[in-house]
Amino acid sequence: MKTFTLKESEVEKKWYVVDAQDKTLGRLATQIAVHLRGKHKPIFAYHADAGDFIVVINAEKVAMTGQKWEKKIYYHHSGYIGGLKQITADKLRTKRPEDIIRFAVRGMLPKNILGRRQLKKLKIYSGPDHPHQAQQPEKLEL
Repeated sequence: MKTFTLKESEVEKKWYVVDAQDKTLGRLATQIAVHLRGKHKPIFAYHADAGDFIVVINAEKVAMTGQKWEKKIYYHHSGYIGGLKQITADKLRTKRPEDIIRFAVRGMLPKNILGRRQLKKLKIYSGPDHPHQAQQPEKLEL
């Protein structure tokens, strides 16, 4: 018997559409991260990108429990002294609603080159329309 080793060229990558309307952010992000990494497939390997492409629509209608819209704060730094910037989840939803899902999924992926490559397979749109009809994405119920 030989040990099976996964090569990325042998992986068949599918396209899926996920509707984020009225879905809880954390539960949605975990399932998206699992499909981006390919952990739902029997051929999963930690060193290879075996995941699928995910298109998320209606990102502006994602739900958060409790008072997270007012109390959850996202931070980033400009790189200059005293350049710590912060924005609440409610303001981020009005400015860039796609980033709320992207930040949640990014925290669940590996912090290396492979994780950055897997995050590029995530396409997020705030409305119900997306430009990926040519890839014939399947609807994914999470």
